[in-house]
Amino acid sequence: MKVSDLRGILQYVPRFREKIFVVAIDGEIVASPNFANILLDLAVLRSLSIKVILVHGAAQQIAQLAAERGVAISNSDGTGITDDATLKVSIEAATNVMTEIMQGLTSVDLRAAYANALIAHPAGILGGVDQLNTGRVERVDTKSLHLFLNEGIIPVIPPMGYDGEGKTFRVNSDGIALEVAEAMQAMKVLFLSANEGVMVNGEIVGQLSMAEAEEFVKKKRGMIARNLISKLEHGARACRLGVARVHLLDGRHDEALLSEVFSHEGIGTMIYSNEYQQIRRVFKKDVRAIMTLIRQSVHNEELVKRTRADILAHLEDYWVLELDRNLIGCVAVHLFPEQQMAELACLYVSKSHEGEGHGRKLMAFADQLAAEKGMRKIFALSTQAFNFFQQKGGFVEVGADELPAERRRKYEASARNSKIMLKALLPTGAVETPRA
Repeated sequence: MKVSDLRGILQYVPRFREKIFVVAIDGEIVASPNFANILLDLAVLRSLSIKVILVHGAAQQIAQLAAERGVAISNSDGTGITDDATLKVSIEAATNVMTEIMQGLTSVDLRAAYANALIAHPAGILGGVDQLNTGRVERVDTKSLHLFLNEGIIPVIPPMGYDGEGKTFRVNSDGIALEVAEAMQAMKVLFLSANEGVMVNGEIVGQLSMAEAEEFVKKKRGMIARNLISKLEHGARACRLGVARVHLLDGRHDEALLSEVFSHEGIGTMIYSNEYQQIRRVFKKDVRAIMTLIRQSVHNEELVKRTRADILAHLEDYWVLELDRNLIGCVAVHLFPEQQMAELACLYVSKSHEGEGHGRKLMAFADQLAAEKGMRKIFALSTQAFNFFQQKGGFVEVGADELPAERRRKYEASARNSKIMLKALLPTGAVETPRA
């Protein structure tokens, strides 16, 4: 690990300290070779004073045990009917998984306890069919969970629940994670399964708003892995109920948990409950970060070199794009009021976030800002990104005589021979007529 990696982690520590993370692990991941590494990741979270509640599934173990016993089960993941034979196998399999988890946590010097913290009721009759021993969470015993957490103990919750008469029900672990997270006001839910996250055209979708996640569940179910549908559905509901972030991760990937929690790029799919992107003005404390952000682009001669003094001298012209409080892009809008023109400059988006529409968002913001300031035209100088300005921004190439005189002198003195891109701005409040 690099020193810079440690510095990156440190920016998250104050935000996460003493917050509750619900980590939901599928039975398939408990049985995977990477489970030992996940336990070490949990130890790292605890060392940073993050409170962890562990919820586990047991679908794979239930199916395997049933096959060994020659038992025909009615359902393995707690989302369908649970008959008596299936419940009996489920209890034994869940107990075995719990034992394996407790042994593993002890091996990395973590204190843990089985948490009988769920009051469950029958799922009842759904679609005219009695779900028998399948249950749903009625109430979470938050007092007992807080007692464990305050003593530095990780509560481990199995995919089972009990009613007031001591009857046992098989409960889906995704649903348990949702109910526990809401009741405990958790900051995050992290689902670890044998899927990389939501995939579209072979690429992982890094972020989804809760509305977008709900859209996938309702209209795009065929695009995603079957066992992710439940996690998407419960993740979106968790966000609706106040959980800030839900993460869908591949638990087979080493360091998946830490990579997702302690980097703004992440490696899975994150569902968020609020607008976590914002464009804001630059402060003096941001200047160093901007210079670091654009350093490689300056080296590649994509952007003109700017010193700290240059940026500070025009600080009010600079804006940054933040992603979950991390700076990933910037843009400058320099005004030439006499000519009613603005220059779009220093437009840059981190390489790790290219192709996500952030450049277009910053460009549209610059257009709107310039229009609000009474500018009628906006121009940009580019040596390598002129196609982007033409294709995505509607700019056209013009000659140097279109530039304000002051800017033209600097342009000619630079000898960069940049292409000059220009477009007219719509007055504030105007609506552009869509093309046929």
